[in-house]
Amino acid sequence: MSDTLIKLAEVLETRKNADPDSSYVASLYHAGTDKILKKLGEEAIETVIAGKGGVREEIIYETADLWFHSLVLLSHNDISPQEILTELERRFGLSGIEEKASRSK
Repeated sequence: MSDTLIKLAEVLETRKNADPDSSYVASLYHAGTDKILKKLGEEAIETVIAGKGGVREEIIYETADLWFHSLVLLSHNDISPQEILTELERRFGLSGIEEKASRSK
């Protein structure tokens, strides 16, 4: 796992106990799952729009926001980034068709 991802995951964990008035992430945690999901959805839409626009810098910026808010959701649910990486590693080498077929069993 990258140093940046590790550091970010650690910061997100510490924000669980922070004052919502002093931390954006703490305010998301405090507002609950629906607020986190709303923000994640907004970031997903903005990423799609940036992708459609094809401007490299905008795609990078919006994808960073999307990843960040995805990490907030994971942390809120006590899921580490490593668990996601492990799942991606499990899928490595499988075709998308094979992977989807394995889910229906």
